[in-house]
Amino acid sequence: MTWTESTKLDEKKLIEWRRDLHAHPELSFEERRTTGVVRAHLVGLGLDPVLMPGGTGLWCDLGPDAGECIALRADLDALPIAETTGLPFESRVPGVSHACGHDAHTTMLMGAASVLVKYPPPSRVRLIFQPGEETTPGGSVDTIAAGALDGVSKIFALHCDPNLEVGKLATRTGPITSSNDSVTVRLWSAGGHTARPHLTGDLIHAAAVLVTGLASVLDRRIDARTATVLTWGKVAAGQVANSVPESGELVGTLRSASHETWASLEPLVTDTICHLLAPYDVRYELSYLQGVPPVVNDPDCTADLREAIESVVGFDHLAEAHQSSGGEDFAWYLEKVPGAMARLGVWDGTGTRQELHQPGFDLDERAMIHGVRTLVALTRLEDQSR
Repeated sequence: MTWTESTKLDEKKLIEWRRDLHAHPELSFEERRTTGVVRAHLVGLGLDPVLMPGGTGLWCDLGPDAGECIALRADLDALPIAETTGLPFESRVPGVSHACGHDAHTTMLMGAASVLVKYPPPSRVRLIFQPGEETTPGGSVDTIAAGALDGVSKIFALHCDPNLEVGKLATRTGPITSSNDSVTVRLWSAGGHTARPHLTGDLIHAAAVLVTGLASVLDRRIDARTATVLTWGKVAAGQVANSVPESGELVGTLRSASHETWASLEPLVTDTICHLLAPYDVRYELSYLQGVPPVVNDPDCTADLREAIESVVGFDHLAEAHQSSGGEDFAWYLEKVPGAMARLGVWDGTGTRQELHQPGFDLDERAMIHGVRTLVALTRLEDQSR
C-alpha cells in the first residue's frame, strides 16, 4: 500500500476529528481543548510535541535530523460568530464558531501527521499548530518568538476557499493576500443645538469630511495597481436630530496588495487626517494599528506547491489564485523564511456559496483528503525527483 492509498482509509477519521473540533470552537489564545486534542493525537503517534508558552498552540518534528526542515502550518482558533448552520455537529459554544475553516486546517495537519509517521519523509518536517490567527498582528508572531521557526528552511500552508469546488486547489507566485491595518479616529468638539451649528464644532460634518476625504486622498496618492482600499466599518456620533454631538468615533480597515505600499501607509494616513481636520474646530485622536503584511508567495516554494498539488489532483484541477483582499498572519512567517500558501476548494458545487466569516459557513468534508495529500506530497518532492 502506498501513502496515498493509506490516506483514503483514514478519511472517516478525518471527518470525525473535524466534527469534534467544529462542535467545540475556541477563540484566539483560548484554544486549550483544541491544543489538548492535537497533543494527544501526536503523542499517540509516538511524537514529542512542544507546547507553546501560555498553553495554546504546539509544534513537533519528525523525520531525519539531517538536511533541510520543511514546516507545515495550521491555525487553531475560531471566531466570535454565532453559528446558524443547524448541523448535527453545530457549535456548542454560544457566540463562537469555526466560520473560517480552521477546524479543517487543524484536522488536515493531524491527518498529515498520521501519514508521515507511517511513511517517514525523506527530510525533516515540522508541524506547526498555531493559535490566535484571528487576532492582530496574529498568533504567528508569538509562534515565531517561541522558536517554532528555528531551523526551518521553508514553510507551507493551505486555506479553505468556498469559491473553489472540491477537488480544486489554487495558488500563485507573489502576493496572494493583502495587508490589513485598522484605523480608529475619535473626535471631540463643542456640542449644541442644530439651529446654531456655528456655535459648535459641527462634529458630524467634520466626520463626514474625514469619511469621504481620506479615501479620496489615498486614491490619488497611491498607485491604483496596488489595490489599496480604505473601508469604514463603524461611524458613530449623536443621538437625536436636533443636537450636535460632542464626540464621535470612526473605525475602518486599510488594505493593500503591495508590501511596499503597506509600509508607507501609517505616516500618509496620519498626515492626511491632520490636514483634513485642520479647518474644523474639533480635537481628534488617531489610533493606527498595523496588522499584517500581504502574504507573498516565494517563486521556488510556489513551484514546489504546484508540483505537490498536481501530483494529488492533477494539472486540470490546479487553478491560478486571485489575490485576496483579506489578511492572513501566515505573512509573518514569510518575513523570516521563504514559503507559499494555496487555497483549497471546499464548495460542493451546488447551492449558494457561504463566504468565510459568515454564520452559515460550512465546508464539504471531501475536500480534506485533498488537503492531507497535498501537505504530505510537499514533504516527498525529494522522493519524486529521484
